[in-house]
Amino acid sequence: MKLTKRLLLTPMLAMVLLSACKKDEPIPQEDNENLTTVSLKFTENGVTKTFSFKDLDGTGGNAPTIDKIALEANKTYTLSVAILDETKSPVENVTEEIEEQKDEHLFEYISTPASLLTISGKDKDSRGFDVGLTATVKTSAAGTGKLQVVLHHQPPVNGTPIKNGSFTVGSTDFDGTFEVDVK
Repeated sequence: MKLTKRLLLTPMLAMVLLSACKKDEPIPQEDNENLTTVSLKFTENGVTKTFSFKDLDGTGGNAPTIDKIALEANKTYTLSVAILDETKSPVENVTEEIEEQKDEHLFEYISTPASLLTISGKDKDSRGFDVGLTATVKTSAAGTGKLQVVLHHQPPVNGTPIKNGSFTVGSTDFDGTFEVDVK
């Protein structure tokens, strides 16, 4: 009888031990969006000027191609941003995803010198925080400088929103700098 119990228990014990040692399958993580092209569209009196930052091979490969922004002095423009992932076929319009996830994204615009461009009136998310897919841009008198565009990704943590209007929370999806010439 003892031998029968051992014969029955040994395979059962082996199965329990083997299943306990089985490695869990990793949960696939979705990669961040690949933002290959960020286009800034400045519209004034029905005329649109588009300037793009293109990095088709991603960070660390070839240097990006960056258009120089050329605007007229003492004008007010409407700015809209378009973002593409051109590594996919067909090309993916990431702008639509950002629009759908407004509560998790925030554009930061840094003009150097600060007086060159004044950027305000940004679109808002469902909680009243800026998003920045659209904005109003006022140019100063003639001058040159830079415009840094940063897209912050601020998804909820443990189901709690972290986006609070600050640029210090979350991670960075895009950070590019354009040369600016205001004439």
